[in-house]
Amino acid sequence: MANLSIIRNAGVDLPDIEVRDSVSTDLPWNVVVHNDPVNLMSYVTKVFVKVFGFSEAKAKKHMLEVHQKGRSIVWSGARERAEFYVQQLHGYLLLSTIEKNS
Repeated sequence: MANLSIIRNAGVDLPDIEVRDSVSTDLPWNVVVHNDPVNLMSYVTKVFVKVFGFSEAKAKKHMLEVHQKGRSIVWSGARERAEFYVQQLHGYLLLSTIEKNS
C-alpha cells in the first residue's frame, strides 16, 4: 500500500484495472485420468494413493473406472489445484486432463 501512495504522490497515473467475473476459473474443474496402454493397473492405483491420499479401495475403484470406461474423474475443485494435480499425474506419466465441471 505504501508503494502505491508514493507512486500516486509522485504524479504517476496508474492504469485502471479491469475486473471481470471469470466463469472459467470460478467453476469447479475436474481432473480426469484417461486410459493408456502403458501403465500397469497396480501402478495407477499406487499413484492415486500417493497423489490424492486415496484409500487403497478408492484408488482401485478409480483405476478400474479408467480401465473399463476409458476415464475417471478423480478430483473436482478450483482450477489452480486441478492444474497442479494434472502436473503431478503427468510427472508419474499418467495421461490426465482438466475439464469444466458442467
